[in-house]
Amino acid sequence: MTTSFAKNPRNRVKRAHQRAAYDHETVFAMIDAAPLCHVGYVINGQPYVTPTLVWRVEDRLYWHGSSASRMLRAVKTGIPVCVTASILDGWVLTRSGFHHSANYRAVMAFGSAALEEDTERKDAALIHMVEHFFPGRAAAMRGNNAQELKATTLVSMVIEDAAAKIRNGPPVDDDEDMASDIWAGVVPVETKLGMPVDDALLKPGVVRPDMMIRVPGDGALVEIEKSVG
Repeated sequence: MTTSFAKNPRNRVKRAHQRAAYDHETVFAMIDAAPLCHVGYVINGQPYVTPTLVWRVEDRLYWHGSSASRMLRAVKTGIPVCVTASILDGWVLTRSGFHHSANYRAVMAFGSAALEEDTERKDAALIHMVEHFFPGRAAAMRGNNAQELKATTLVSMVIEDAAAKIRNGPPVDDDEDMASDIWAGVVPVETKLGMPVDDALLKPGVVRPDMMIRVPGDGALVEIEKSVG
C-alpha cells in the first residue's frame, strides 16, 4: 500500500513546487484540520464551487446536505469533483509590495462523487461526522431517525489524487532591499474555539458536559470547562 499520491498532470504542483507535499500523512492531516472545504464541479459547462463541511474516513471524504441541494443532486451521479481545503496561518509583510505573501496550508483532492444509499452506512457515516468534529458527543445525543436519514443526501469520494502546498516562514526580500528602514515580518493568523454559549432554552438543571473538542487548524485537543450550577 502506497503512502503517497503519485504525481501526475492533474495534481502536480507547478508554481513553487518545493512547497508541495504528496504524502498521505500531510494531505490527510490538512483536510482534518480544515473542516470547511470547497467542492468544485461542472454542470452543463458552468463551474460551481460549494463550501461545505467535509470529514474523512481513511482515504474517503464525506459531505452531506438536503436532498434538494443542486450540488448534491449533481455530484451524486458520479461526476468528477475537486475538493479543496485551506488554512491561513499568517500574513508575510516584506520590504516591497511585490514580495508580500502569506503563510498557509492548502490541499486539493480529486475523485468522483458517489451517493451513499445504504441506510446503515449512511447513519454510521453521519454519526462519525459528529464524533470526528466533537469527540465523545455522539454517545450523548439522540440518534438519527428514519425521516431525517431520508431527508439527508450523503455523498462520498475516494481520494484518487491529491497534493498539498505549504508556505511557512519569514519574509523573502531582494538583496537590495535588505538595508532599507522598512519593517518586515509575519503577522500570525489563528483560528480558535471560544467558550461555549449555553442555549437559552436548555431544560433547567442541564449542565454543559465535559467534552474534548478538536481545535481547527492544528488538530490539538482542549478541554471545555463544565458549567457551574
